[in-house]
Amino acid sequence: QIQLVESGGGLVQSGGSLRLSCVASGLTLDYYDIAWFRQAPGKEREGVSYISSINGATYYADSVNGRFSISRNNSENTAWLQMHSLKPEDTAVYYCAAAFLVEGYWGSTNDYIYWGQGTQVTVSS
Repeated sequence: QIQLVESGGGLVQSGGSLRLSCVASGLTLDYYDIAWFRQAPGKEREGVSYISSINGATYYADSVNGRFSISRNNSENTAWLQMHSLKPEDTAVYYCAAAFLVEGYWGSTNDYIYWGQGTQVTVSS
C-alpha cells in the first residue's frame, strides 16, 4: 500500500518555525518529484514548494520564497519542508504530494498522483 504521511504541524506564534516531514512507504521516492501544497479554509489548494527527482531543482511560491526550504533524502524515503518566519497567512493544512513526472506547472495539482492526509499548521498573530 502506497502512503505519504505528513507530520510536524502544530500551533506556532508569528515569526516562529516548523519543520514538516513527509515519509513515503510502498514506493521508492527516488523516482518521484515531490511538492508541498497547502489549503486554507475557503481557498483552493496551492503549491508551496517543489523538488525534482532528477536534479534536485527546487521551486517556491512567491509568498514563501526566502522563508521556506524543501529538501529530500531518498535513502530515508523522506522529504521535508522547513518553514521560518511564519505568518498568520501561512495557516493552512499542508500536504505532500508525489508525481512520477511533472510535465506542466509544478504548482498545479494535475500531475501529482499520491497525496498525504495533510497536517495542520496554525500561526497565531
